[in-house]
Amino acid sequence: MPGPVRENAFAKINLTLRILGRREDGYHELRSLVAFARIGDSVTAEKADVVGLGVTGPFAKALEAEADNLVLRAARALRGLTGVEAGAHITLEKNLPVASGIGGGSADAAAALRALMRLWQVRPDEAALAELAASLGADVPVCLASSSALMWGIGERTAELTLPPFWFVLANPGIEVQTGRVFRELAAPSLAGHPADPELPSFASLDELVRWAAEEGNDLEAPAIRLAPQIGDTRAAIAATVDCRLARMSGSGATCFGLYPSEEAAKEAAYALGLAHPGWWVAAGKAL
Repeated sequence: MPGPVRENAFAKINLTLRILGRREDGYHELRSLVAFARIGDSVTAEKADVVGLGVTGPFAKALEAEADNLVLRAARALRGLTGVEAGAHITLEKNLPVASGIGGGSADAAAALRALMRLWQVRPDEAALAELAASLGADVPVCLASSSALMWGIGERTAELTLPPFWFVLANPGIEVQTGRVFRELAAPSLAGHPADPELPSFASLDELVRWAAEEGNDLEAPAIRLAPQIGDTRAAIAATVDCRLARMSGSGATCFGLYPSEEAAKEAAYALGLAHPGWWVAAGKAL
């Protein structure tokens, strides 16, 4: 068995998010273009007799009240799938705000699966691994690949896409917004039938991506802002930075993002936002 193995848990950003309607089972059909930023948590797994978890990092305290972290659930599920009897001590370095619309928990679970497969030297069947990931949460399968993709259905269907190069700035005003409350505020209509599979877009340039994303929008942004007006303030502050090509909320909030054509522009924007809003969490990173 190898020594300690480390995996990155990159932030997942919803560049777009269309809510098509509510199904009879209560789930919502969606269509979302997602991308990943070189900003995130990390997961380290090392040999141990039992499965255990330690949490470090600036947002570790926010997870203290969790009785059963998604990372531990992922570890137990992988043991059950593969029949592994070995344990592992997992260290989660929590650098992303919790419940912030950038897939932190899902990315952590996906990184734990990748780390434990390396530590335990197992490689489950792809279909079985995908089913396991989906059972942990709708965002876990796309986080397992950590590649830009179009998601649809309830998030379980994905197609990888190639995006032009760009940089992210992420900003969170220090508030949590519960996803369930945002969906209730949206009050999406019931679906009359099963939506058709979407056409896969392609983008030759950042300008094309921005135009397409601007038209798609994020249907959860308006209801989230009604519940937490600070989100609108955050989005406006990002939009006002130099060379920001698109500013929007990610997921159900409260984190907002800006797209920038260069590292210099993104880092200057992040510096300006941090200076003007010292209480915010702000980070810049390249899109994967």
